[in-house]
Parts: sequence; structure tokens; C-alpha cells
Amino acid sequence: MTTLRTRLQDDLTAAIRARDELRSATLRLTLTAIQKEAVAGETARELSDAEVEKIIAREAKKRREAAEAFAGGGRPEQAERERAEGEVLAEYLPKPLTDEELDALVAEAVAEARAGGAEGPKAMGAVMKIVNPKVAGRAEGGRVAAAVKRRLAG
Repeated sequence: MTTLRTRLQDDLTAAIRARDELRSATLRLTLTAIQKEAVAGETARELSDAEVEKIIAREAKKRREAAEAFAGGGRPEQAERERAEGEVLAEYLPKPLTDEELDALVAEAVAEARAGGAEGPKAMGAVMKIVNPKVAGRAEGGRVAAAVKRRLAG
């Protein structure tokens, strides 16, 4: 079992013992999503920490979107619960990039793409290919794409 998955399992056990309903429910759902991913396909397989991290990020994103939907639908108590679940999941993710850190990574990727012959707005794909592995789970794709577009336009 991966170290991140083991940590989630241990934290679930601790949350159940502490009778922390929010934390235990969130971790249960996340571990279920991880297990579903592990057994998807032809044969069951062991997931790496990076794959587990992607699943946790996906679950956190679902919570953020649900919180926005509930808040927009006039259900603030449900929106607050979704936000709280998102905060629990955030503890297991790497620290998000600040705007300055993201801009610096994008600037490096643009310079690298230009050195490879990619110029102007058409270089978007090449730059994204370079910057995505560096960003890996620390910034949402839409945010990265917006930063790349700004850098290529200006």
C-alpha cells in the first residue's frame, strides 16, 4: 500500500475513534474513490502516491464545486459542510502555488518553448506540455492555462 493511502487509512481510524463524523465521512469517501480507481480496468493494481494525490485533488475539486452550487442554490449549511470536507482533503495535498510562483514557472516554460521554436499564441500547447509536469497538482489546469495565455499575449 502506498504511504499516502496508509496515512489516509490511519487517519480514518483515528477519526472514527475520536468520533469526528466530518473527517471520518470525508476520508471514507476518499478511500472508496481510491479503491474504485485501483480495481478499475482489467486487473486490480497498486496505485502510486502520485495517483492517489490526483484522486484526492479530484475529490477536493468536487467539494469546491458542490459548495459553490449549494451556496448559489440558497443552502448555506450544506455549502459550509462541503467547504469543511474540502479543507480536510487539502491537508493531504501539496501546498498550492502562489500567483508569483506560478508566473515564474510559466515564464520558464515560455522561454523553453521559444528556445524550441514555438512562438506567439500558437505555442500554447507546447508551453502547457512543459509547465504541467512542474505544476502537477499544485494549481488547477484553468488557472495554469490563464497564466500561460497572459504570458504569451504580453
